[in-house]
Amino acid sequence: MIFLTALPLFWIMISASRGGHWSAWMPSSISAFEGTCVSIPCRFDFPDELRPAVVHGVWYFNSPYPKNYPPVVFKSRTQVVHESFQGRSRLLGDLGLRNCTLLLSTLSPELGGKYYFRGDLGGYNQYTFSEHSVLDIINTPNIVVPPEVVAGKEVEVSCMVPDNCPELRPEISWLGHEGLGEPTVLGRLREDEGTWVLVSLLHFVPTREANGHRLGCQAAFPNTTLQFEGYASLDVKYPPVIVEMNSSVEAIEGSHVSLVCGADSNPPPLLTWMRDGTVLREAVTEILYLELEEVTPGEDGVYACLAENAYGQDNRTVELSVMYAPWKPTVNGTMVAVEGETVSILCSTQSNPDPILTIFKEKQILATVIYESQLQLELPAVTPEDDGEYWCVAENQYGQRATAFNLSVEFAPMILLESHCAAARDTVQCLCVVKSNPEPSVAFELPSRNVTVNETEREFVYSERSGLLLTSILTLRGQAQSPPRVICTARNLYGTKSLELPFQGAHRLMWAKIGPVGAVVAFAILIAIVCYITQTRRKKNVTESPSFSAGDNPHVLYSSDFRISGAPEKYESERRLGSERRLLGLRGEPPELDLSYSHSDLGKRPTKDSYTLTEELAEYAEIRVK
Repeated sequence: MIFLTALPLFWIMISASRGGHWSAWMPSSISAFEGTCVSIPCRFDFPDELRPAVVHGVWYFNSPYPKNYPPVVFKSRTQVVHESFQGRSRLLGDLGLRNCTLLLSTLSPELGGKYYFRGDLGGYNQYTFSEHSVLDIINTPNIVVPPEVVAGKEVEVSCMVPDNCPELRPEISWLGHEGLGEPTVLGRLREDEGTWVLVSLLHFVPTREANGHRLGCQAAFPNTTLQFEGYASLDVKYPPVIVEMNSSVEAIEGSHVSLVCGADSNPPPLLTWMRDGTVLREAVTEILYLELEEVTPGEDGVYACLAENAYGQDNRTVELSVMYAPWKPTVNGTMVAVEGETVSILCSTQSNPDPILTIFKEKQILATVIYESQLQLELPAVTPEDDGEYWCVAENQYGQRATAFNLSVEFAPMILLESHCAAARDTVQCLCVVKSNPEPSVAFELPSRNVTVNETEREFVYSERSGLLLTSILTLRGQAQSPPRVICTARNLYGTKSLELPFQGAHRLMWAKIGPVGAVVAFAILIAIVCYITQTRRKKNVTESPSFSAGDNPHVLYSSDFRISGAPEKYESERRLGSERRLLGLRGEPPELDLSYSHSDLGKRPTKDSYTLTEELAEYAEIRVK
C-alpha cells in the first residue's frame, strides 16, 4: 500500500528529470444557482515520455483519495457514478486533449463541495491532483455595495450573477431602484480563474433619505420558472441635522425645565448641551435631554445644542427666559444737596419681565416708567421742601419690592412767622422757630440791655428739634411790666438769619380765643355781671352791720379796672395759660417756667399785672378774627 502511494511521486521525479510533470488547472471556486447547471473548466498534464493509448479520468467528490471511497462524480472507464450524480454529470472535455471539463446539471444544495480530478493513463500511471474546485450552490444574486456610501457623493452598486451554465443564460433586473438612477448592464465578464459572471451596474447620488433603502437585484432564466432575488440595504453616511428642539422657553423662578435636542445622522451623533461655552451635558445618542431643577435668574440665557459626527455637524440654540419678581431696587445718586443745586437720583432693579418703576414722596408720585429697569429722578433746583424720605417701588406680575432713601437738602436758616414773644403772669416767653439744615445755633439778643443769651444757657433757653425745625424758648421773669426788644438770630454754615420777635399781649390772646361772636356774648355777660354786682352792693349797704368795713371785700371797679374775685379769677388765668401754650406750640414744659396756680395763689397775684375781663374778651375776639 505504501508502495502504491509512493509510486506517483516516483513517476513525478522521473518525469521531472525528463522535463515533464503531473499537473492540473481548475478554478479554486465556482458558483451556480440551484436548479441550473455548472461547467467546471479543467485541464491537466502529465510527463511527455508517457504515451498512453487511451487516457481515462475520474472526478471525486470531497476527497482525492480512492482508499477513502469518495463518491464518484464521473468515471470514464465504467460510467459508474454515485447515485447523487446519476444523470447529472458528464464530461465536456476531451481527455485525450488533456481537457477534463465537467458539467453538472440540475444542481441541488447537496452537490455543493470540493471536486477532485484523477488522471488514469493505465497501469500504475494514475495520479490524483491536489488542485480542486469548490462548488457553491447559491440562491441569491450577489449585490456589491461600496464599503462607504456618503450622501451627496456618486456611488456605484453592482449586481453579479454566475454565468457558468452553457445551457441556461441568466438575465438581470433591478428592484427598488426607482428614484436612485437607471441601471447599466455591462455584460458577461470572464473572471481571473476562467469562470464567468453577468454584471449589471447602478449609478446614483444617494441622499440621507436613501439610508436603509432596500435595493434588490433579480436573476431570471428565460423559458424557465427559475428566478432568484437578492437585496441589500444601503448604509448611507450623512452629517447630523437637528430635527427636534424646544422653541423659546419661559419658566417661573423655582420651576423645573426640560430642554430636548434630537438629531438625525449616520452614524449616530455626539450631542452636546452648552451655555456660554461651557459643556453642560454630552452623549453619543440621537436625543439628549437637559434637566434644570428649580431654575434661577442666573440660568436665564441662550442654550446651544451641538450635534457632530465624522461627516459634519449642526447646531441650534434655544432661549430660556426665567420669569421672576423684581429685585430690591438700588438707588445711586446725590443724597445730600445744597438748596438750589440740581439733584439726579437713579433707581434701578432687575426682573423679568421688566418692571414698572415709581418714585414716591409722601404718597405723591414724582416719576414713573413702564417696562424699564431704570428710573431717573431729576430735581433741577432743590428746596427745603424736597428734603425727606422717598420710596422707589418696582413691581411686575410676579411681585413687588421697594427701597426707601432719604434726600437731605442743606440750606441757610429761616425764622418762621410763628416766632414771637408773649407775656405770661410775671414772665415773658419768646418763641423762635427756625427751619434749617444742618441744625443752626440760636441766640436771643436784648439790644436795650446789651445782653445775648445762647441756647447753651439752659437756665433761660429751652430748645427742641423735630425734623428740620428747631424751636427755642427764652424765658424772662419779672419782665411782663416792660417787655424788652428781643432779636432771634440763627446761623449755620450756609448763612445767618435774624428777626426781631413781635410781642403779643395777653389781651390779643384772649380776643383770638373768643372771636367776634364771642365778643358780643362776652359783652352781654359783662353787662349782666355789672348789673348783678350793683344790685348786690345796694342790698349789702342796706343790711350791712355797723362793724362791716369796706376793706373786707375786694374793691370792685367798673370799666377797664373790673375784675372778678375768687374762683372766676382762677378760671380766667388758667384759660390765658392755655392760650399761651397753644401759641408757643410747646411739646413740654420749658425749664423754670411754672404756669400752674393753686387756690392759695389767687390772693397773691399782683393786681397791677392783671387784665380786666373786658380787655381779655377783646383780645380773644381779635385773635379769633385773625
